[in-house]
Amino acid sequence: MGTNVTIAQVREQLKQVFDPELGVNIVDLGLIYEIELMDDQVHIRMTLTTPGCPMHDTIVGGVHRALEEMSGSVKVHVDVVWEPRWTPEKMSEAAKEQLDYF
Repeated sequence: MGTNVTIAQVREQLKQVFDPELGVNIVDLGLIYEIELMDDQVHIRMTLTTPGCPMHDTIVGGVHRALEEMSGSVKVHVDVVWEPRWTPEKMSEAAKEQLDYF
């Protein structure tokens, strides 16, 4: 990935990945728990809105595509975890506003 890519840039790139059911990006939904950069690798620790989410493969595939667009030589590792469990309170204010969640 190189030393010139930052976690902030990775997070911004991940905003291109949307939950297709909610129409909100996975960063604003609060699904990204951790981003770790190591040499030519990026490790993402994330969750989904519900276990057994039918969009699991679509969302994880979107993470891979978005980050590979940044650098074709990057190796992307995605860990989908269920703890801590996602709750609507993890959403950004923008996502809450978009979904009328108050």
